Amino acid sequence: MQPYFFPYLGYFDLINRCDKFIVLDTPQYIRQGWMNRNRILHPRHGWQYVMVPVKRHRLGTAINQIETILPTSWRPRILGQLMHYKRTAPFFRNTFQLVEACLAAETTSLLALNIHILGLVSARLGIRWQHEVFSSMRLDLQSAKTPGEMAVRMAIVLGADEFINRPGGANQFDRAKFEAHGIKLTIQPSFEFTYATPGYTFEPGLSVIDALMWNSPEVIKAHLDAQRTK
Repeated sequence: MQPYFFPYLGYFDLINRCDKFIVLDTPQYIRQGWMNRNRILHPRHGWQYVMVPVKRHRLGTAINQIETILPTSWRPRILGQLMHYKRTAPFFRNTFQLVEACLAAETTSLLALNIHILGLVSARLGIRWQHEVFSSMRLDLQSAKTPGEMAVRMAIVLGADEFINRPGGANQFDRAKFEAHGIKLTIQPSFEFTYATPGYTFEPGLSVIDALMWNSPEVIKAHLDAQRTK
């Protein structure tokens, strides 16, 4: 999976299902995607973006080449956007401190920042963050041309007996090609997690930041573990 910025809980459901998570850092960076932004509740209505500004780059630049502007210019703004949760969110303090620690990474690499965030949030949720970065693995994928071909070759080279992917990518994979090599293809079920947000209207699919403001890590982890049986 590409490394998203404080992704929604469904992303951590995928991590929780995996023995090894491959951070895919070589595709083209997509503007206005989830690599440098996500959504939290707006203090008055609906939702708002929290966003890390990135430096100008050429079209086609890989994710692992994207640099953020100086963190001192955007960290305070993101933290300030969280302050309205303090009014009613029961886990505001712990979650705010977690976000502070996540954003304190001393790097201007968007890839490194997101990996740092995924690791700290996984630890908070009690999820094992066993990962490798694709570009550092030097895998021989025998000239795989498509995401589906690359996934099959990667699973073979790593000795996997199962490959798991999000439902959004299901049409890229040929189940028969996996099964021909004794590898089970699992498409992650759709993910839902509904919770009370006193003083606000619940918005589905927001950043994990929102989920942690309203729920204990233990409650979230129990829900993630229940998903694994589906």
